[in-house]
Amino acid sequence: MAIYKQESHYRSIIKGISWRFIATADTIIVVLLITCISGQCSLENALKIGFFEFLIKLAIYYIHERIWQRLLFGKEVHPRQTLYKTISWRIIATTGTFIISGLILNSFDEIALYIALTELVTKFILYYFHERLWLRLPLGKIRDLFLRDKK
Repeated sequence: MAIYKQESHYRSIIKGISWRFIATADTIIVVLLITCISGQCSLENALKIGFFEFLIKLAIYYIHERIWQRLLFGKEVHPRQTLYKTISWRIIATTGTFIISGLILNSFDEIALYIALTELVTKFILYYFHERLWLRLPLGKIRDLFLRDKK
């Protein structure tokens, strides 16, 4: 088990950006899939939803990450804690997906709901593994790579 150590704001930002790239790609694919199945296929809407989610959720993700940073600091992190963190993020993010999808699609109907519910499943799995991967990355190693290049 890993001990949850204090991570820098920089690491939280990099972690958030890495997650947003994965999540945004998933969002675009899910929106295309659901809208195409419903007969309203639109790459433009999928890209709009992905774009707004990237911007909005990056900021929300950072805040969520810093809150969990305080909750888990110095504790041994078991998969159960990762699961709780995943659940808390999915509640926030799925609600955001439903709202953003409804606004872009001009309707809070079953299509926006199907998008949010599909993402609930796909992103739950993706987020959990993203979190476990970042627990394995040693603190400071990313920063050291950037600093080494400046020397």
